[in-house]
Amino acid sequence: MIQRPFDLYAPAAAEIPLVLDSPHSGEDYPPDFDYACDFAVLRRAVDTHIHDLFGAAPALGAPLLAARFPRAYIDPNRSPLDIDPELIDGVWPGRIAPGEKTRLGLGLIWRKIKAGTPVYARKLTVEEVWRRIESCYLPYHAELQRLTDRAHARFGRVYHVNCHSMPAVGDRETSADGASVRPDFAIGDRDGTTADPAFTAFVVDHLRALGYDARANDPYKGVELVRRHGRPAEHRHAIQIEVNRRLYMDETTREPNALYARTKGHLEGLLAAIAGWIARR
Repeated sequence: MIQRPFDLYAPAAAEIPLVLDSPHSGEDYPPDFDYACDFAVLRRAVDTHIHDLFGAAPALGAPLLAARFPRAYIDPNRSPLDIDPELIDGVWPGRIAPGEKTRLGLGLIWRKIKAGTPVYARKLTVEEVWRRIESCYLPYHAELQRLTDRAHARFGRVYHVNCHSMPAVGDRETSADGASVRPDFAIGDRDGTTADPAFTAFVVDHLRALGYDARANDPYKGVELVRRHGRPAEHRHAIQIEVNRRLYMDETTREPNALYARTKGHLEGLLAAIAGWIARR
């Protein structure tokens, strides 16, 4: 069991109605993970360095929440009902609603990794899954809810940026876009349902002005976290930002590449531009 499920980087300046989170960059591997696949393959699931790339947020007055646990251990960007019955030893005692990603082995707790490699050599008990939900999933969601509620109560609105990275090329077996070459950035708002379209357009346009191939809802639209926190009618706006890994790291070694500093600087500029856009609104 993991002892501390997340890091919170608190605002270091006057607070603004902006909250960031990085749910998939955690690399604290708990002793009870008991994975059987190769560790190098397991690490492919991690959005390595993303919490650092977006690390300018606190200096602008925005908190940054970063998971410490790996997403393959339990994925905070899935519904708690997204239980994979093929992974459970026995019968799950509550309601389940597995989706297409679960069928592919990428549900709340991953059964497979890239190219269909099994994560475990056994099934998990109901008790093991519950421990992961209680020690990691629920605390992470509770803290993000607290942060967004706090900003909304203070300012009457909140903008949530859900930070991710994506492989340069999709996976033929598990990706909706197949083995396609990805754009530099994908900005997701679930087809305009989780944020003011002007917010999404501003982010896309800012990145395009820097020379990047930035697209809205292609190939990712956003999943559970933006769905929960994006309710524009209540002045709660949430977008997902996917950064192409080729822009900042070697996908094999996971080490920063020659573009790391440049990409980080551009993301710092993007966050400053978002802060200015929010202030003008």
